[in-house]
Amino acid sequence: MQEIKCPKCGEVFQVDESGYAQIAQQVRDAEFEKELSARLSELEEKQKTGLELVKLESERRAESDLKAKDNTIAEYRLEIERLKAKIAESDNARALALKQADLEKTAQISEKENRILELQGQINAKDAEVQVKAQAMRESYEKQLRDKDELVEYYRDFKARQSTKMIGESLEVHCMSEFNKIRMAAFPNAYFEKDNDARTGSKGDFIFREHGEDGTEFISIMFEMKNEMDETATKHKNEDFFKELDRDRREKGCEYAVLVSLLEGDNELYNNGIVDVSYRYEKMFVIRPQFFIPMISLLRNAALNSLKYRQELAIVRNQQIDLLHFEENMETFKEGFARNYRIANEKFNTAIEEIDKTIAHLQKTKEALLSSENNLRLANDKAEDLSIKKLTKNAPSVKAMFDELRKED
Repeated sequence: MQEIKCPKCGEVFQVDESGYAQIAQQVRDAEFEKELSARLSELEEKQKTGLELVKLESERRAESDLKAKDNTIAEYRLEIERLKAKIAESDNARALALKQADLEKTAQISEKENRILELQGQINAKDAEVQVKAQAMRESYEKQLRDKDELVEYYRDFKARQSTKMIGESLEVHCMSEFNKIRMAAFPNAYFEKDNDARTGSKGDFIFREHGEDGTEFISIMFEMKNEMDETATKHKNEDFFKELDRDRREKGCEYAVLVSLLEGDNELYNNGIVDVSYRYEKMFVIRPQFFIPMISLLRNAALNSLKYRQELAIVRNQQIDLLHFEENMETFKEGFARNYRIANEKFNTAIEEIDKTIAHLQKTKEALLSSENNLRLANDKAEDLSIKKLTKNAPSVKAMFDELRKED
Protein backbone atom coordinates (compact mmCIF):
# COMPACT_ATOMS: atom_id res chain seq x y z
CA MET A 1 0.00 0.00 0.00
CA GLN A 2 1.20 3.49 -0.87
CA GLU A 3 0.12 6.84 0.59
CA ILE A 4 -0.84 9.75 -1.65
CA LYS A 5 -1.38 13.31 -0.46
CA CYS A 6 -3.86 15.45 -2.30
CA PRO A 7 -2.16 18.69 -3.43
CA LYS A 8 -5.34 20.74 -2.98
CA CYS A 9 -6.85 19.56 0.25
CA GLY A 10 -3.77 18.05 1.81
CA GLU A 11 -5.61 14.84 2.66
CA VAL A 12 -3.52 11.70 2.71
CA PHE A 13 -4.98 8.46 1.53
CA GLN A 14 -3.70 4.98 0.72
CA VAL A 15 -4.01 3.18 -2.54
CA ASP A 16 -2.97 -0.31 -3.62
CA GLU A 17 -0.65 -0.98 -6.52
CA SER A 18 -3.35 -1.26 -9.17
CA GLY A 19 -4.95 1.98 -8.09
CA TYR A 20 -1.57 3.66 -7.95
CA ALA A 21 -0.84 2.49 -11.46
CA GLN A 22 -4.17 3.84 -12.71
CA ILE A 23 -3.56 7.22 -11.09
CA ALA A 24 -0.02 7.38 -12.50
CA GLN A 25 -1.39 6.47 -15.91
CA GLN A 26 -4.00 9.26 -15.69
CA VAL A 27 -1.32 11.74 -14.65
CA ARG A 28 0.91 10.67 -17.53
CA ASP A 29 -1.97 10.83 -20.05
CA ALA A 30 -2.90 14.33 -18.91
CA GLU A 31 0.69 15.54 -19.14
CA PHE A 32 1.08 13.88 -22.55
CA GLU A 33 -2.06 15.56 -23.87
CA LYS A 34 -0.86 18.86 -22.56
CA GLU A 35 2.57 18.47 -24.07
CA LEU A 36 1.08 17.26 -27.36
CA SER A 37 -1.22 20.27 -27.58
CA ALA A 38 1.71 22.60 -26.93
CA ARG A 39 3.82 20.92 -29.55
CA LEU A 40 0.99 21.01 -32.12
CA SER A 41 0.47 24.70 -31.50
CA GLU A 42 4.19 25.32 -31.91
CA LEU A 43 4.29 23.34 -35.12
CA GLU A 44 1.29 25.15 -36.56
CA GLU A 45 2.99 28.46 -35.77
CA LYS A 46 6.22 27.39 -37.40
CA GLN A 47 4.34 26.05 -40.41
CA LYS A 48 2.48 29.28 -40.81
CA THR A 49 5.69 31.28 -40.58
CA GLY A 50 7.40 28.92 -43.05
CA LEU A 51 4.56 29.25 -45.51
CA GLU A 52 4.80 33.00 -45.40
CA LEU A 53 8.56 32.82 -45.94
CA VAL A 54 8.11 30.40 -48.82
CA LYS A 55 5.50 32.66 -50.34
CA LEU A 56 7.76 35.68 -50.06
CA GLU A 57 10.67 33.70 -51.51
CA SER A 58 8.48 32.46 -54.37
CA GLU A 59 7.34 35.95 -55.17
CA ARG A 60 10.94 37.19 -55.06
CA ARG A 61 12.08 34.41 -57.37
CA ALA A 62 9.17 34.94 -59.76
CA GLU A 63 10.01 38.61 -60.01
CA SER A 64 13.66 37.81 -60.59
CA ASP A 65 12.78 35.23 -63.24
CA LEU A 66 10.50 37.71 -64.93
CA LYS A 67 13.27 40.30 -65.10
CA ALA A 68 15.65 37.68 -66.47
CA LYS A 69 13.14 36.67 -69.14
CA ASP A 70 12.69 40.32 -70.15
CA ASN A 71 16.45 40.71 -70.47
CA THR A 72 16.66 37.52 -72.50
CA ILE A 73 13.87 38.67 -74.80
CA ALA A 74 15.70 41.94 -75.35
CA GLU A 75 18.90 40.10 -76.15
CA TYR A 76 17.04 37.83 -78.57
CA ARG A 77 15.59 40.85 -80.33
CA LEU A 78 19.07 42.41 -80.69
CA GLU A 79 20.42 39.13 -81.97
CA ILE A 80 17.57 38.89 -84.47
CA GLU A 81 18.37 42.36 -85.79
CA ARG A 82 22.06 41.48 -86.01
CA LEU A 83 21.25 38.28 -87.87
CA LYS A 84 19.02 40.12 -90.30
CA ALA A 85 21.88 42.47 -91.09
CA LYS A 86 24.24 39.56 -91.44
CA ILE A 87 21.81 37.76 -93.74
CA ALA A 88 21.66 40.77 -95.96
CA GLU A 89 25.43 40.89 -96.09
CA SER A 90 25.50 37.13 -96.66
CA ASP A 91 23.18 37.40 -99.64
CA ASN A 92 25.56 39.80 -101.29
CA ALA A 93 28.53 37.69 -100.38
CA ARG A 94 26.76 34.56 -101.60
CA ALA A 95 26.09 36.14 -104.95
CA LEU A 96 29.75 37.11 -105.19
CA ALA A 97 30.80 33.70 -103.99
CA LEU A 98 28.58 31.98 -106.52
CA LYS A 99 30.13 33.97 -109.28
CA GLN A 100 33.60 33.20 -107.98
CA ALA A 101 32.62 29.55 -107.59
CA ASP A 102 31.47 29.40 -111.16
CA LEU A 103 34.82 30.69 -112.30
CA GLU A 104 36.71 28.27 -110.04
CA LYS A 105 34.44 25.44 -111.10
CA THR A 106 35.15 26.15 -114.73
CA ALA A 107 38.87 26.11 -113.98
CA GLN A 108 38.52 22.91 -111.95
CA ILE A 109 36.55 21.25 -114.73
CA SER A 110 39.25 22.11 -117.18
CA GLU A 111 41.88 20.78 -114.77
CA LYS A 112 39.84 17.60 -114.14
CA GLU A 113 39.44 17.04 -117.86
CA ASN A 114 43.19 17.31 -118.26
CA ARG A 115 43.64 14.95 -115.29
CA ILE A 116 41.12 12.54 -116.83
CA LEU A 117 43.02 12.57 -120.08
CA GLU A 118 46.25 11.95 -118.15
CA LEU A 119 44.67 9.10 -116.17
CA GLN A 120 43.18 7.66 -119.34
CA GLY A 121 46.65 7.58 -120.82
CA GLN A 122 47.97 5.84 -117.71
CA ILE A 123 45.08 3.38 -117.86
CA ASN A 124 45.79 2.62 -121.48
CA ALA A 125 49.46 2.11 -120.60
CA LYS A 126 48.50 -0.17 -117.68
CA ASP A 127 46.11 -2.10 -119.95
CA ALA A 128 48.91 -2.62 -122.42
CA GLU A 129 51.26 -3.71 -119.58
CA VAL A 130 48.60 -6.04 -118.16
CA GLN A 131 48.01 -7.54 -121.58
CA VAL A 132 51.75 -8.12 -121.97
CA LYS A 133 51.93 -9.72 -118.51
CA ALA A 134 48.80 -11.76 -119.18
CA GLN A 135 50.28 -12.97 -122.45
CA ALA A 136 53.52 -13.86 -120.66
CA MET A 137 51.61 -15.66 -117.90
CA ARG A 138 49.49 -17.44 -120.49
CA GLU A 139 52.59 -18.57 -122.30
CA SER A 140 54.19 -19.60 -118.98
CA TYR A 141 51.10 -21.59 -117.95
CA GLU A 142 50.91 -23.20 -121.36
CA LYS A 143 54.57 -24.16 -121.05
CA GLN A 144 53.98 -25.58 -117.57
CA LEU A 145 50.99 -27.52 -118.88
CA ARG A 146 53.10 -28.87 -121.72
CA ASP A 147 55.82 -29.80 -119.22
CA LYS A 148 53.25 -31.52 -117.02
CA ASP A 149 51.78 -33.33 -119.98
CA GLU A 150 55.26 -34.45 -120.95
CA LEU A 151 55.93 -35.53 -117.36
CA VAL A 152 52.64 -37.44 -117.23
CA GLU A 153 53.45 -39.03 -120.56
CA TYR A 154 56.93 -39.88 -119.27
CA TYR A 155 55.55 -41.59 -116.16
CA ARG A 156 52.88 -43.31 -118.23
CA ASP A 157 55.56 -44.61 -120.52
CA PHE A 158 57.76 -45.38 -117.50
CA LYS A 159 54.97 -47.45 -115.96
CA ALA A 160 54.33 -49.16 -119.25
CA ARG A 161 57.99 -50.16 -119.48
CA GLN A 162 58.33 -51.18 -115.86
CA SER A 163 57.76 -54.74 -114.73
CA THR A 164 55.95 -55.54 -111.49
CA LYS A 165 59.30 -56.30 -109.86
CA MET A 166 60.67 -52.90 -110.97
CA ILE A 167 57.65 -51.11 -109.47
CA GLY A 168 58.12 -52.95 -106.19
CA GLU A 169 61.82 -52.06 -106.20
CA SER A 170 60.92 -48.40 -106.76
CA LEU A 171 58.82 -48.44 -103.57
CA GLU A 172 61.69 -50.15 -101.73
CA VAL A 173 64.11 -47.47 -102.95
CA HIS A 174 61.70 -44.79 -101.76
CA CYS A 175 61.43 -46.30 -98.27
CA MET A 176 65.19 -46.81 -98.00
CA SER A 177 65.79 -43.21 -99.09
CA GLU A 178 63.26 -41.86 -96.56
CA PHE A 179 64.88 -43.85 -93.77
CA ASN A 180 68.43 -42.82 -94.69
CA LYS A 181 67.41 -39.14 -94.56
CA ILE A 182 66.86 -39.37 -90.80
CA ARG A 183 68.93 -42.45 -89.92
CA MET A 184 71.79 -40.59 -88.18
CA ALA A 185 69.51 -38.10 -86.42
CA ALA A 186 66.71 -40.39 -85.25
CA PHE A 187 68.06 -43.97 -85.43
CA PRO A 188 71.89 -43.84 -85.16
CA ASN A 189 72.17 -47.31 -83.58
CA ALA A 190 69.46 -49.03 -85.61
CA TYR A 191 69.86 -51.84 -88.16
CA PHE A 192 67.79 -51.38 -91.32
CA GLU A 193 68.82 -53.55 -94.27
CA LYS A 194 67.42 -55.74 -97.03
CA ASP A 195 66.39 -59.25 -96.02
CA ASN A 196 68.63 -61.38 -98.24
CA ASP A 197 68.32 -64.61 -96.25
CA ALA A 198 66.18 -66.97 -98.32
CA ARG A 199 67.39 -70.23 -96.73
CA THR A 200 63.87 -70.97 -95.50
CA GLY A 201 62.45 -70.55 -99.01
CA SER A 202 60.99 -67.06 -98.41
CA LYS A 203 62.16 -63.60 -97.35
CA GLY A 204 60.74 -60.16 -96.63
CA ASP A 205 61.98 -56.86 -98.06
CA PHE A 206 63.54 -55.07 -95.07
CA ILE A 207 64.31 -55.81 -91.42
CA PHE A 208 64.54 -53.08 -88.76
CA ARG A 209 66.24 -53.85 -85.45
CA GLU A 210 67.46 -51.67 -82.61
CA HIS A 211 69.44 -52.53 -79.46
CA GLY A 212 70.13 -50.77 -76.20
CA GLU A 213 73.62 -49.79 -75.11
CA ASP A 214 74.06 -53.17 -73.43
CA GLY A 215 73.15 -54.99 -76.64
CA THR A 216 69.59 -55.87 -75.59
CA GLU A 217 67.29 -55.86 -78.63
CA PHE A 218 64.07 -54.00 -77.83
CA ILE A 219 62.38 -53.66 -81.25
CA SER A 220 62.37 -55.64 -84.50
CA ILE A 221 60.14 -55.14 -87.54
CA MET A 222 59.76 -57.16 -90.74
CA PHE A 223 58.75 -54.90 -93.68
CA GLU A 224 57.14 -55.96 -96.95
CA MET A 225 56.63 -53.40 -99.80
CA LYS A 226 53.84 -54.02 -102.34
CA ASN A 227 52.87 -52.06 -105.45
CA GLU A 228 51.49 -52.85 -108.89
CA MET A 229 50.83 -51.18 -112.23
CA ASP A 230 47.53 -49.40 -112.78
CA GLU A 231 46.99 -51.44 -115.93
CA THR A 232 47.57 -54.81 -114.23
CA ALA A 233 44.69 -57.08 -115.16
CA THR A 234 44.69 -59.09 -111.95
CA LYS A 235 44.53 -56.73 -108.98
CA HIS A 236 46.02 -58.02 -105.75
CA LYS A 237 44.59 -57.26 -102.32
CA ASN A 238 46.58 -56.43 -99.24
CA GLU A 239 45.27 -59.45 -97.36
CA ASP A 240 46.76 -61.71 -100.06
CA PHE A 241 50.18 -61.09 -98.50
CA PHE A 242 49.35 -61.32 -94.76
CA LYS A 243 50.09 -65.03 -94.36
CA GLU A 244 53.45 -64.92 -96.13
CA LEU A 245 54.50 -61.79 -94.24
CA ASP A 246 53.59 -63.40 -90.90
CA ARG A 247 55.65 -66.48 -91.80
CA ASP A 248 58.65 -64.32 -92.73
CA ARG A 249 58.32 -62.42 -89.44
CA ARG A 250 58.35 -65.61 -87.39
CA GLU A 251 61.17 -67.27 -89.33
CA LYS A 252 63.41 -64.19 -88.98
CA GLY A 253 62.53 -63.70 -85.29
CA CYS A 254 60.90 -60.25 -85.68
CA GLU A 255 58.35 -58.91 -83.20
CA TYR A 256 56.24 -56.82 -85.63
CA ALA A 257 55.19 -57.17 -89.27
CA VAL A 258 54.36 -54.12 -91.44
CA LEU A 259 53.01 -54.16 -95.00
CA VAL A 260 53.85 -50.91 -96.87
CA SER A 261 51.31 -51.00 -99.68
CA LEU A 262 49.96 -49.01 -102.60
CA LEU A 263 47.46 -51.76 -103.42
CA GLU A 264 43.70 -51.09 -103.27
CA GLY A 265 44.18 -47.36 -103.88
CA ASP A 266 40.44 -46.66 -103.65
CA ASN A 267 39.97 -48.50 -100.33
CA GLU A 268 39.20 -45.86 -97.65
CA LEU A 269 40.16 -48.28 -94.87
CA TYR A 270 43.79 -48.24 -95.95
CA ASN A 271 43.74 -44.59 -97.08
CA ASN A 272 42.77 -43.25 -93.65
CA GLY A 273 46.09 -44.08 -91.96
CA ILE A 274 47.68 -46.93 -90.02
CA VAL A 275 45.52 -50.07 -90.10
CA ASP A 276 45.93 -52.64 -87.33
CA VAL A 277 45.22 -56.15 -88.65
CA SER A 278 46.24 -57.96 -85.45
CA TYR A 279 42.81 -59.56 -85.44
CA ARG A 280 44.08 -61.67 -88.36
CA TYR A 281 47.80 -61.97 -87.60
CA GLU A 282 49.57 -61.02 -84.39
CA LYS A 283 51.29 -57.58 -84.31
CA MET A 284 50.71 -56.85 -88.02
CA PHE A 285 49.94 -53.44 -89.58
CA VAL A 286 49.19 -52.09 -93.08
CA ILE A 287 50.29 -48.54 -94.01
CA ARG A 288 50.68 -46.26 -97.00
CA PRO A 289 54.26 -45.11 -97.84
CA GLN A 290 53.73 -41.70 -96.21
CA PHE A 291 53.30 -43.42 -92.85
CA PHE A 292 56.53 -45.44 -93.16
CA ILE A 293 58.71 -43.27 -90.88
CA PRO A 294 55.87 -42.44 -88.39
CA MET A 295 55.17 -46.18 -88.06
CA ILE A 296 58.78 -46.95 -87.17
CA SER A 297 58.87 -44.06 -84.69
CA LEU A 298 55.58 -45.12 -83.09
CA LEU A 299 56.60 -48.76 -82.57
CA ARG A 300 60.17 -47.86 -81.60
CA ASN A 301 59.14 -45.27 -78.97
CA ALA A 302 56.56 -47.65 -77.51
CA ALA A 303 59.16 -50.43 -77.29
CA LEU A 304 61.78 -48.07 -75.86
CA ASN A 305 59.66 -47.72 -72.71
CA SER A 306 59.98 -51.47 -72.13
CA LEU A 307 63.77 -51.54 -72.67
CA LYS A 308 64.47 -51.55 -68.92
CA TYR A 309 62.22 -54.55 -68.40
CA ARG A 310 63.75 -56.30 -71.41
CA GLN A 311 67.23 -55.71 -69.99
CA GLU A 312 66.20 -57.11 -66.61
CA LEU A 313 64.58 -60.05 -68.38
CA ALA A 314 67.77 -60.58 -70.41
CA ILE A 315 69.81 -60.60 -67.19
CA VAL A 316 67.51 -63.18 -65.64
CA ARG A 317 67.54 -65.19 -68.88
CA ASN A 318 71.34 -65.05 -69.00
CA GLN A 319 71.49 -66.17 -65.38
CA GLN A 320 69.20 -69.05 -66.21
CA ILE A 321 71.32 -69.85 -69.25
CA ASP A 322 74.49 -69.73 -67.08
CA LEU A 323 72.84 -72.01 -64.55
CA LEU A 324 71.74 -74.30 -67.37
CA HIS A 325 75.28 -74.28 -68.77
CA PHE A 326 76.64 -75.05 -65.28
CA GLU A 327 74.25 -77.95 -64.96
CA GLU A 328 75.14 -79.09 -68.47
CA ASN A 329 78.85 -78.84 -67.66
CA MET A 330 78.28 -80.77 -64.43
CA GLU A 331 76.37 -83.47 -66.28
CA THR A 332 79.09 -83.55 -68.96
CA PHE A 333 81.74 -83.92 -66.26
CA LYS A 334 79.73 -86.64 -64.52
CA GLU A 335 79.20 -88.50 -67.77
CA GLY A 336 82.86 -88.12 -68.74
CA PHE A 337 84.08 -89.17 -65.32
CA ALA A 338 81.70 -92.15 -65.27
CA ARG A 339 82.80 -93.12 -68.79
CA ASN A 340 86.48 -92.80 -67.91
CA TYR A 341 85.93 -94.72 -64.66
CA ARG A 342 84.06 -97.44 -66.55
CA ILE A 343 86.78 -97.66 -69.18
CA ALA A 344 89.52 -97.66 -66.51
CA ASN A 345 87.67 -100.33 -64.57
CA GLU A 346 87.23 -102.38 -67.71
CA LYS A 347 90.91 -101.95 -68.54
CA PHE A 348 91.87 -102.91 -64.97
CA ASN A 349 89.70 -105.99 -65.08
CA THR A 350 91.10 -106.85 -68.51
CA ALA A 351 94.62 -106.38 -67.16
CA ILE A 352 93.84 -108.59 -64.16
CA GLU A 353 92.39 -111.20 -66.49
CA GLU A 354 95.45 -110.98 -68.75
CA ILE A 355 97.71 -111.29 -65.70
CA ASP A 356 95.75 -114.30 -64.57
CA LYS A 357 96.02 -115.74 -68.06
CA THR A 358 99.73 -114.98 -68.12
CA ILE A 359 100.18 -116.63 -64.72
CA ALA A 360 98.27 -119.66 -65.96
CA HIS A 361 100.34 -119.69 -69.14
CA LEU A 362 103.56 -119.35 -67.17
CA GLN A 363 102.39 -122.13 -64.88
CA LYS A 364 101.83 -124.33 -67.95
CA THR A 365 105.19 -123.24 -69.29
CA LYS A 366 106.73 -124.07 -65.91
CA GLU A 367 105.06 -127.42 -65.91
CA ALA A 368 106.20 -127.98 -69.50
CA LEU A 369 109.74 -126.96 -68.61
CA LEU A 370 109.69 -129.24 -65.57
CA SER A 371 108.37 -132.06 -67.76
CA SER A 372 111.05 -131.28 -70.37
CA GLU A 373 113.79 -131.40 -67.73
CA ASN A 374 112.61 -134.83 -66.66
CA ASN A 375 112.55 -136.01 -70.23
CA LEU A 376 116.04 -134.61 -70.77
CA ARG A 377 117.29 -136.49 -67.71
CA LEU A 378 115.76 -139.69 -69.00
CA ALA A 379 117.23 -138.97 -72.39
CA ASN A 380 120.62 -138.41 -70.83
CA ASP A 381 120.33 -141.62 -68.90
CA LYS A 382 119.42 -143.43 -72.07
CA ALA A 383 122.25 -141.72 -73.91
CA GLU A 384 124.65 -142.74 -71.29
CA ASP A 385 123.29 -146.31 -71.46
CA LEU A 386 123.56 -146.32 -75.26
CA SER A 387 126.13 -148.62 -76.87
CA ILE A 388 126.97 -149.96 -80.36
CA LYS A 389 125.96 -153.36 -79.30
CA LYS A 390 122.56 -152.17 -78.30
CA LEU A 391 122.22 -150.08 -81.44
CA THR A 392 123.09 -153.03 -83.69
CA LYS A 393 121.17 -155.56 -81.82
CA ASN A 394 118.51 -155.94 -84.44
CA ALA A 395 120.57 -154.57 -87.35
CA PRO A 396 123.08 -157.19 -88.53
CA SER A 397 124.18 -155.18 -91.53
CA VAL A 398 125.03 -152.21 -89.40
CA LYS A 399 126.85 -154.46 -87.00
CA ALA A 400 128.84 -155.84 -89.91
CA MET A 401 129.76 -152.31 -90.99
CA PHE A 402 130.94 -151.38 -87.52
CA ASP A 403 132.95 -154.66 -87.38
CA GLU A 404 134.65 -153.78 -90.74
CA LEU A 405 135.55 -150.37 -89.49
CA ARG A 406 136.96 -151.77 -86.36
CA LYS A 407 139.12 -154.24 -88.37
CA GLU A 408 140.52 -151.45 -90.53
CA ASP A 409 141.56 -149.53 -87.45
